[in-house]
Amino acid sequence: MTINRRGFVAATVAVAGSLTVTGRYAQAAEFVVKFGNDVPATHPLNLRLAEVAPKILEESGGRLELRVFPNNQLGGDTDMLSQLRSGSLEMMSLSGNILSTLTKPTSLFGVGFAFASYKQVWSALDGEMGAYLRGVIAKAGMHALDRMWDNGFRQMTSGTHPITGPDDLKGFKMRVPVSPQWVSLFKALGAAPTSINFSEAYSALQTKIVDGQENALPLIDLAKLYEVQKYCSFTNHMWDGFFTLVNGKVWAKLPPALQEILARHINAAAVREREDLVKLSQTVEDKLRKHGMVFNTTDAAAFRAQLSRSGYYKQWKENYGPEAWALLEKYSGPLG
Repeated sequence: MTINRRGFVAATVAVAGSLTVTGRYAQAAEFVVKFGNDVPATHPLNLRLAEVAPKILEESGGRLELRVFPNNQLGGDTDMLSQLRSGSLEMMSLSGNILSTLTKPTSLFGVGFAFASYKQVWSALDGEMGAYLRGVIAKAGMHALDRMWDNGFRQMTSGTHPITGPDDLKGFKMRVPVSPQWVSLFKALGAAPTSINFSEAYSALQTKIVDGQENALPLIDLAKLYEVQKYCSFTNHMWDGFFTLVNGKVWAKLPPALQEILARHINAAAVREREDLVKLSQTVEDKLRKHGMVFNTTDAAAFRAQLSRSGYYKQWKENYGPEAWALLEKYSGPLG
C-alpha cells in the first residue's frame, strides 16, 4: 500500500476519532459505532479502517457511522475490553491471546512455535479453527467478525544482548502482553515475563523495568521501540492477530442490512491489511537497521525442544482439551 503525504494526513484524521460527516450525511447517524484499538494511527489496520469508514456511511445511506480511535486513545487493551463488555465501546480489535484472560480457548493460535507460515495461519483461522474460536467468543457475549487482522509473526528484542537460543533468556525480564499464554511461554523458556499493556511498553523499556519485549517488526518500527532496544532476534515464536469484536447486544440491535454492510467492509479491510503487513515487513528490517538495530537468526528447533522438556505443550494440551488441541494440530502438525 503506497501512501502519499495527502493520503497519510487524511487517513490519520479519519482514524483520530473525529471523522467528519459531510454533504447529505451531515445529520447525525442513526447508529454510531466506536472502534478502539491499540496500534498507531499509521498502522495498516487503521489506514484500512479509515478507507472503509466513509464507504460504510455511504452504503448505509448515512445510517451507520464508524468512528475509529487508534493508539490506545480509549485506554489499554484490558480497559477497552472492559468498556466493550459494558457496552460503552461498541467495537475493538483484540488479540485472542489477551482475550483469553476472559475466555481461555481464544489463545489457541498463540501456542509457541505452532505455526511456521502464513499458509498454515490463514488456513486455520479462515477455516475450522477460526469458526470454533468465534463460537467460544459468542458464548462470552461478543460477536467476532469472520476475518482476523494480521499482527505478524513476533520477534524478540533486547536492550542488553542478542537472543540466540533459550539459554539467552534465563532470568531475562521480558515485557509480554497481559495474557496467560505469553506468561506461560516465556516462563517455560526460562525468562522472567512481566505483563504490561502495550501502551506502557516503551516507558517500561526506557526505564529498564524490563530488558526486552517481543512484537512483529512493523509494530517495533511504528512504536519506535528501536529507540529503547538494540538487538532483534528472528524467532517467529508466535503468530498474533486481532479479532474484530462487537458488543453482543450492540450487534443484535443493528438491523440485518447494517450488520451485513459493516461486516463485509471490515472483513474485506482485514484481508487487505494482511497483504499490507506482509509488504511492510519486507521493507521494515532495513529501516530498523538504519536506526541501529542489530539482527540475528535463531533455530526454532532449540526453542521447541526446551518447551517440550519443560512440559509446556503437555500443559496447554490439557488446558485446552482434546477437541481444541486436535483442531490446532490439524493445521500446525504434531506439537510436543
